[in-house]
Amino acid sequence: MNSISTTTKRSTLRPAILIFRLLAGFFVTLASCMGASHAQEIHLPGAIAQPGTLTPFDVPGATVTLALDINSEGFIVGRYASAGVTHGFMRSPSGDFTTIDFPGANLTVATAINERGDIAGQYAAPSAPTQRHGFLLKDGVFTSFDAPGSVFTNALGINNRGDIVGRYCTHLPCAAPGGGSFHGFLLSDGQFTTIDIPGALETDLFKVNSPGEIAGGFLTPDHKEQISFLANGNLTVLAPPSGQPVSLDNGGINERGDVVGTYCDWASPCLLGPTGTHGFLMSGGVFTTIDVPGASATAAIGINARGDVVGSYADATGTHGFLLSRDR
Repeated sequence: MNSISTTTKRSTLRPAILIFRLLAGFFVTLASCMGASHAQEIHLPGAIAQPGTLTPFDVPGATVTLALDINSEGFIVGRYASAGVTHGFMRSPSGDFTTIDFPGANLTVATAINERGDIAGQYAAPSAPTQRHGFLLKDGVFTSFDAPGSVFTNALGINNRGDIVGRYCTHLPCAAPGGGSFHGFLLSDGQFTTIDIPGALETDLFKVNSPGEIAGGFLTPDHKEQISFLANGNLTVLAPPSGQPVSLDNGGINERGDVVGTYCDWASPCLLGPTGTHGFLMSGGVFTTIDVPGASATAAIGINARGDVVGSYADATGTHGFLLSRDR
């Protein structure tokens, strides 16, 4: 194991636009009227010993749906596209959808949810559409934040104590994840800590659990993408058994330290797309591939304490969200 380098700065979080409060009419609730949604049972070898129930879903009216995180109660957050605009969403355990839009934004993504229902994410403002800012939605109040010096803040994970992790870029244009633009960050008690893996060209932090373990990724000096597991200041590198390229876009970790992510059939950079990607689960030293039946691409992005996995998949009809529930 290797140690990591950190730089800590305190930054004041700024309430967003007059402390925007969640009131009826600001969020739009959508009934779960998805004719395309259905559940099927699939069997995965390895870490998931019991059969799992796969539930594909789409936000009604969406052209693209991506599920990004899930808490233990079964609430799922993510992003969807409709009429050319990207919105965040929350899906209830009963299948009802709520749209999440940061006030005044022209792009909103809900990336993470904890057990209290606090939601982290990112947004873009019409005045600076190429930039991104992080947000926290807690008790109906949006709060905006940026890592010091950042022009592009991606908040990707939040744990039960409210710690937020993600990545940021300091110069536009920022490359796609894996392009060498990003630093990792941890926001805890109002204090930002930059986390850079020594020697890496890029560091991305996906999710953080309650013990403070962080799943993420980094780009090596020879431009290889690796999955990282950070615990107590030490780095463990996780890799598919056959050494396939992995995506630095997003992934997840739960309270047990199980990690989910995505790998590609082709050489780096490994980007989420319509073909050639596979989800994976690393649990108890066992690597398990997750592929939605009939899909041309699958990405595993979030996992909760119960072992339920969420992500996205692509087929001939578009890009959809999925929930893989462990049978109990």
